[in-house]
Amino acid sequence: MSTSATPQATTSTWNIDPVHSVAEFKVKHMMISNVKGQFTSVKGTLVLDETDLAKSQVETFVDVASITTRDPQRDTHLKSADFLDVEKFPALSFKSTRISRSGDGELAVTGDLTIHGVTRNVTFAVEGPTPPAKDPWGNTRLGLSATTKISRKDFGLTWNAALETGGILVGEEVTITLDVQYIKA
Repeated sequence: MSTSATPQATTSTWNIDPVHSVAEFKVKHMMISNVKGQFTSVKGTLVLDETDLAKSQVETFVDVASITTRDPQRDTHLKSADFLDVEKFPALSFKSTRISRSGDGELAVTGDLTIHGVTRNVTFAVEGPTPPAKDPWGNTRLGLSATTKISRKDFGLTWNAALETGGILVGEEVTITLDVQYIKA
């Protein structure tokens, strides 16, 4: 008689809760202060390897048309061919290729970020994931926050205007932050 143990599943799949998740960006405006914007439609999955986070995978999709900067005229310009060109490139995406622990205990999630039809390898500094918790409706949830900085010019976003006083209207460096809540599938 053999009593072999059944191996425990070590991976679980989690879906982004779009109501409790947002992708934000900030960029220098007129070389004076930062302007922030959000994409309110964020979708994606996390395949979490509970025994080895390095074997986990994440994939995220952002609907470009969901951009809001609290200025409808600016939002229209950002959706135009001058910037994100929502007609040709309706989504931004990120797919992880490597996950590792960074020196400060955070995760470093490296992968392919696609913006405006251009794909570049970037690394997000990730706080989390939080320990899983049950919500009042019986779902299991976890959250994380991920941040990276990119040069918008690396993604073909080159529109700008010179200022009369010197300098430029829109900064080159863009900080991207995702605050995401996942629901276990």
